[in-house]
Amino acid sequence: FLGRDYSLTDIVIGEKGQRMPVSARVYLDGAIAGIIGAAIVAILFLFVDAVTRLPLYTPTVLGHGLFVGAEDLASTESAEVSLKLALLYTWVHWLAFIVLGLIAARLLSLAKRDLSLALSILLLFFILEFGFVGTWFILAEPVLDELSWTMVLLGNLLAATGMAIYLQLRNPNRKVRP
Repeated sequence: FLGRDYSLTDIVIGEKGQRMPVSARVYLDGAIAGIIGAAIVAILFLFVDAVTRLPLYTPTVLGHGLFVGAEDLASTESAEVSLKLALLYTWVHWLAFIVLGLIAARLLSLAKRDLSLALSILLLFFILEFGFVGTWFILAEPVLDELSWTMVLLGNLLAATGMAIYLQLRNPNRKVRP
């Protein structure tokens, strides 16, 4: 175990140094990438909320829009933060990012063989990114009135960048070129 050299892409399990199957590693990498993306967005909005409003304001507003209903969302600038709504939304937020990380890792593992799939993944990212903001505009416009949609886009871009960097570090031999 100690005498072997392992690359960054090897995951060693146990004392005998067995390697994890590739398919399991892909999904583990996806889950970790999703956690990284969720953490980046959560930290960004915790910082922004602490500087501009109240900490946990953003997940409270999003939780209110998701669980209570956006039509009931009056101006919440003077409202108190709801720890319950913030935690409920945070759970959904982390779960969604983990699922996106799993999908991204799986698609990237398939893209090794097909360049057009790699370009499709990039297109999918843009569709999902603008689909998120568009969905909130259609279904919960009052939520976006309370939040800065540019910060939402920035947070998602930073999360996607963090996830992509992690996945690239886990697969340094992957080269995707147009």
